[in-house]
Amino acid sequence: MNVAEFIDVMEGVPIQGVTSDSRQVGKGYLFAALPGNKVRGEDYIEDAIAHGAQYILLSSDVGGLEEFDEGVEFIKSDNVRFDFAKIVAKFYKIQPENIVAVTGTSGKTSVVSFIQQLWHLSGTKKCASLGTLGIRGPGIRQDGRLTTPGTETLHAELADLASVGINHLAIEASSHGLDQYRLDGLKVKCAAFTNLSRDHLDYHKDMQSYFEAKARLFQEVLVEGGAAVLNADDEFFEQLEKICTEKEIQFLSFGQKGEDIKLLSRIPKDYGQDIHISVAGVEHHVKLPLVGEFQVMNALCALGCVFALDSTTEKYVPLLEKLRGVAGRLELVSGHPKGSIYVDYAHKPGALESVLKTLRPHTSGRLICLFGCGGNRDAGKRQIMGEVAASLADQVIVTDDNPRYEEAESIRAEILKGAPGAVEIADRAKAIQQTVSEVNEGDVLVVAGKGHEKGQIINGEVHPFNDVEEVQKAIEGLLKVL
Repeated sequence: MNVAEFIDVMEGVPIQGVTSDSRQVGKGYLFAALPGNKVRGEDYIEDAIAHGAQYILLSSDVGGLEEFDEGVEFIKSDNVRFDFAKIVAKFYKIQPENIVAVTGTSGKTSVVSFIQQLWHLSGTKKCASLGTLGIRGPGIRQDGRLTTPGTETLHAELADLASVGINHLAIEASSHGLDQYRLDGLKVKCAAFTNLSRDHLDYHKDMQSYFEAKARLFQEVLVEGGAAVLNADDEFFEQLEKICTEKEIQFLSFGQKGEDIKLLSRIPKDYGQDIHISVAGVEHHVKLPLVGEFQVMNALCALGCVFALDSTTEKYVPLLEKLRGVAGRLELVSGHPKGSIYVDYAHKPGALESVLKTLRPHTSGRLICLFGCGGNRDAGKRQIMGEVAASLADQVIVTDDNPRYEEAESIRAEILKGAPGAVEIADRAKAIQQTVSEVNEGDVLVVAGKGHEKGQIINGEVHPFNDVEEVQKAIEGLLKVL
């Protein structure tokens, strides 16, 4: 039986479950033998059958199936991941009616949160966001681990949300998730692009391959008749504009070069910033309670997404003044008697550059940057991030950040090539404690890289650790001795 035939008859086929993990298989399940470089699904077919799998989805070039029981149905596929997504979507049947998917290197978490906030503030109560922070919505808080969950997990969560009445959902679309077809099968009505800068080149071959993975959201996942929201200030805008034009996708552009939502000016303020924008030709002045130009761009992207699904902009623009930032995204940790301390998730060169440039106008003393780089990830960005920090901050502290299975000392050494004058403190907790104690009047310290994360990964073991909590401890310790 081929995949198309199987999907056609699924209504009458008593499938009890779908999974790509042989350990989760039960009687009457479909097991997807997903291809991979390190873990190959076909190596677990026997285990899946032993657990009760009745249907096996596998690559067309896999042989040696005659040894298995005749009662097992094999479904051959030329693209197992893509077809598995279609089967899973068919199995779970329901998902929220209005889905917005946001892709890009930075800003996805903030944008999906802002979209959900704008919906909720405008009276759309049955709304949620899904991504790096998990699932968030009115009365809903479920922590997550992946920006874009695995295919079966994602569709199960969508079905659960739809079953309790959630009809508006904003979801993060990672390049890994798109490249691995995890979002195929979603009925995405609006696709948004925030920006593209160096990241995940340990997975993607080069920047163009990275872009092409992101572009799948517009070329293949977005439903026919769907809308796109694009950052006109990004260097990849013209490529996406061309894709949308060729596929006859209606799109909105935002940014300083944006035609539909245009940033005319912004002025940093104590509470955030005053922004002057033009939306569909109408000018507005907004007191945005967020710090940084990149947060303005995130807010405008979110505005474009709600506008794409509901063109009554006049009810959404004033709500920008009520937006709240998300955990670990330029999060101000209050209480320091002299300076200001922010925690941010920036773990890429472009994101770190943006954060430091954002905080400079708010700094009357020294701008201090404390950060590290993760192990078993794109090693090429380490020296670059060191160079960014050294060129934009007055003082740099290099420490550990999820070394995973690599030698932490080697990671720090690579960063220090780009920041030879930096202070090196291996233990992140000690680095935070010491640096917080040295913050003086007018100084601004940004603790970058981990943001909302609640663990430090060392040799495969996750140790409880949260930057905000460590900063709070350091401030409390400082206050005791003053």
